[in-house]
Amino acid sequence: MADSRMGERQMKTIYVKDVAQKLLQTERIKWRKVIPAFALFAAMFFLGREAAQIRAEARQTSGKMLSETEDWGLGFGREGEKPTGNATAAELAGYDAYYCGPGEEKVIYLTFDCGYENGNTEPILDALKKHNAQATFFVVGHFLESAPEIAKRMAADGHTVGNHTYHHPDMSKISDKSSFQKEMDDVAALFKEVTGEEMAMYYRPPQGKYSTANLQMAKELGYSTFFWSLAYVDWNQDNQPDHEEAFSKLTGRIHPGAIVLLHSTSKTNGEIMDELLTKWEEMGYTFRPLSDLLEK
Repeated sequence: MADSRMGERQMKTIYVKDVAQKLLQTERIKWRKVIPAFALFAAMFFLGREAAQIRAEARQTSGKMLSETEDWGLGFGREGEKPTGNATAAELAGYDAYYCGPGEEKVIYLTFDCGYENGNTEPILDALKKHNAQATFFVVGHFLESAPEIAKRMAADGHTVGNHTYHHPDMSKISDKSSFQKEMDDVAALFKEVTGEEMAMYYRPPQGKYSTANLQMAKELGYSTFFWSLAYVDWNQDNQPDHEEAFSKLTGRIHPGAIVLLHSTSKTNGEIMDELLTKWEEMGYTFRPLSDLLEK
């Protein structure tokens, strides 16, 4: 979603430039017509950008812009800067929800969504162990049913295991609290059965689909909700990103306090994890668990 929004902004800029170039290169158009037309398009562009800035500032101060139902999305600015979300950190905090860590310390919070197992989770775990990097794995019921030994290893290696619901539904469409709670309780109970340990009270909405109503439900059940501030298209098994694309997205957009979302099903992630962690370390970043973010 963030890529599509950035693409739209780039297309608007390109459109303005193309129009101006065509006006300037057309000999039949008189200069007295060119200048007003160019000025009009330029004014539209800059006014649109100013309006976006005003809206962003309003979000920071009002606390009334969080949509009742929405898909989580991001907008990226300059390299190394924190992205904006479609809700501010202050708005989310009212629901014990987060998408990025505070401050400018070079810290990364690694998180993985685990929908099923296809042989790529253990290479990821091996790389994390090599770098002594703690992560949070958000699991669904099917993963615990089909790969209990890997779930046990996650816990044994010191990682946190969080709740990604049992059936991975669109939770924003669930308005009944008992149905919402059952999705959460069932996966937590299975994790306890498999590992003998309690599941962390951390929740990630499947597909990033959420509503203010079920953010409130999660809070009332004692969960902290975690979105993300960096992700890329790594979940499509039929169209995996190549290594160059993965490194470009994951190093070019990294920023202080990043909550990074990756999928454990990704073959690319399994192949690059060791090198990726090394590159982030060379950039001055360290890895910390989500519990560190909550303490802040």
